[in-house]
Order: sequence, then C-alpha cells, then structure tokens
Amino acid sequence: MRDYMRERILEIAAYIIETKATVRQAAKIFGVSKSTVHKDMTERLPEINPEKAKLVKEVLEFNKAERHIRGGRATRRKYLNINK
Repeated sequence: MRDYMRERILEIAAYIIETKATVRQAAKIFGVSKSTVHKDMTERLPEINPEKAKLVKEVLEFNKAERHIRGGRATRRKYLNINK
C-alpha cells in the first residue's frame, strides 16, 4: 500500500471517529468518492490499525441504523418548503 493511501485512510478514520460523520460527509471533506471511503474503512483500515477499524465500524453501523430517520426528516423538510 502506498504512503499517501495509508495517510488518507488514517486521516479519514480519525475524522469519522471524532465527528461521527457519515461516509458521504467524509467523502465530501476529503475529496474522494464514497466508494473509496467505504473500501478504505471496511477493507484497508483493518489491515493498518484494527483498533481504529473497530471504532469506525461502530460509527458506520450507527449511521446505517439511523439513516432511515435522516431520510424521513429530509423528505419532511422538502414537502414543508413546497407548501410555503
């Protein structure tokens, strides 16, 4: 694995742990695709740092469990703005 990839993976992992960010949010901040972030966090990070990988996995699982709620809120805001 190249050095720049290793640095990116560790930076993204630290960001997700600190801010509880979603994959999409992290991808936007770091200027990479969400597919890259997902692959980095689920496949590459465990090879580099298993402890951080566990923490990131907890955050990602929480975000996944909560995403239907965020989607519902977004839809509600959308339709409230249309009716104004």
